[in-house]
Amino acid sequence: MPRIVISLLITFCSVCLQAQSFNRTEVVTQLAQIMDRNYVFPEKGKAMSDLILSKLKNGEYKAIESLDDLAKQLDADLKSVANDKHIRVTYNPTRFKAIQQGSPTGGRPAQGNYGFEEVDILEGNIGYLDLRGFSDIRFAEEVAKATMDELIQSDVIIFDLRKNGGGSPSMIRFISSYLFGDKPVHLNTFYWRPSDRYSETWTSPDLASVYKPNVPVYVLTSSYTFSAAEEFTYNLKNLKRATIIGETTGGGAHPGGPMLLTDGFIVNVPQGRAINPITKTNWEGVGVKPNIEIKADAALDKALELIKAKN
Repeated sequence: MPRIVISLLITFCSVCLQAQSFNRTEVVTQLAQIMDRNYVFPEKGKAMSDLILSKLKNGEYKAIESLDDLAKQLDADLKSVANDKHIRVTYNPTRFKAIQQGSPTGGRPAQGNYGFEEVDILEGNIGYLDLRGFSDIRFAEEVAKATMDELIQSDVIIFDLRKNGGGSPSMIRFISSYLFGDKPVHLNTFYWRPSDRYSETWTSPDLASVYKPNVPVYVLTSSYTFSAAEEFTYNLKNLKRATIIGETTGGGAHPGGPMLLTDGFIVNVPQGRAINPITKTNWEGVGVKPNIEIKADAALDKALELIKAKN
């Protein structure tokens, strides 16, 4: 048999096997149960559950043979009910297995240097940090401490979060502890729907080798800035501890985490909501509006201009 025909047969059989190797009913039913029981707003969770179960009953998922396509359709269906950017349905067997095995990164590729992309002391003793993610402090403490110990010696600090998609509140707490005084400051409160409880995050002076409550702070943002990066920005803005420069952020204030379905399907479920102690609300759906609105790629130059004008 010609090699090209064999190749086509193998490809065809692989597609057939993929189409038959998962149970649509089981995937959709599991997803419906998870959203109904865990999504931060119960009424929205039930509405999402009802929608996809109704579509399943009506056979609307039957024609979808690609696992990726089914994940994309379910993702779109959930978001049609709750326009929540933290909701993500994916088909990813590699990540699925990593989560099962307790991967500390949730099965995602580890960020180089835990998100601390660049730290520099610019002319005029201006500390600059390009931070691409808020890693869990349990894993990133060594690099975070070395970075903050250096930055806090500056006369001004710029946190560049224009390429930061979020992460862990534990890193927010760690960094913020360098920026306030010797008494704990209430940063944020979270309500968690599954356990029906509240948790609070506060600065801890003991975490910082040096703290400077009066060092000027600037935070640079873009429309990509999201989740934990938005919390850091929102916290400092409302505590009047930083000047925010750039674009309005992405608008995701509902933390959660990945939950496994079956056959390699994963859903990220927003299970909580932020409640700022000052505003009593959060940035969900609206983002964090900067003090100075400007295109993201001009934000650093604008910050340096303002700093120079004040010196």
